Amino acid sequence: MEKFEILRTSAVPLPIENIDTDQIIPARFLKATSREGFGENLFRDWRYNGDGTPKADFVLNNPRYQGQVLVAGKNFGCGSSREHAAWALSDAGFRTVISSYFADIFRGNALNNGLLPVQVSDEVLARLFEQIEKDPETELIVDLPAQQLHVPVWEESIPFEIDPYKKECLLNGYDDIDFLVSQKEAIETYETKRVWVY
Repeated sequence: MEKFEILRTSAVPLPIENIDTDQIIPARFLKATSREGFGENLFRDWRYNGDGTPKADFVLNNPRYQGQVLVAGKNFGCGSSREHAAWALSDAGFRTVISSYFADIFRGNALNNGLLPVQVSDEVLARLFEQIEKDPETELIVDLPAQQLHVPVWEESIPFEIDPYKKECLLNGYDDIDFLVSQKEAIETYETKRVWVY
C-alpha cells in the first residue's frame, strides 16, 4: 500500500446520512476480484443516468469540487460488509473519508486498504460542509502522525483517534502480511530464546 503521512488537499462534500455500501458500489459490480477499476462505478446509481450519461447535479460530476478527501454524512459505510466499497473509494483517488460516524466493518475495511477514516463531531462536520460550500478550494491537512485534521482557514486543528497498530501500518504502507514480515528479526530472536518446544 502507499504510505500515508500528511495529506494536503481540497475536499468533495457529500452531505447525505446513512450512505451504505450498496450505494458506494452497487452489488452488480462486485464480480471482479482485483481492486482495480472500481472507481469508475463509485456511487454509480447516484452518479450516472440509466444510459450512462453523468448526472449534472451529483457532486462527483461537479468540477467545482476536487480533492482526495470525501466529507460525508453521519453513519457512512453502513449496510453489507463488502470490502469493495473501500476499493472503489481508493480507486477513485480518495485517501481519506471524514464523517461523524463510520460503520465498524467499513472502518476496518478502509484501514486495511490504505483509506483513512477520520471521525469528527457532528458540529465539526456541519462546519466543514458549510466551509466547503462557501469555498470549494478550502485546504484540509490530514496529519496522521499527529492524529490531527488541520483546517488552516479556521486556524484550528481537530484531533482524531486511530488504532495504534493500524496507524503504524498506514504510516509504513503495510498490510497485515507486510507488518509480520517487518517483525521477522524479532520473531526469529524470540524463537531462539524460548525454552519450550512442541
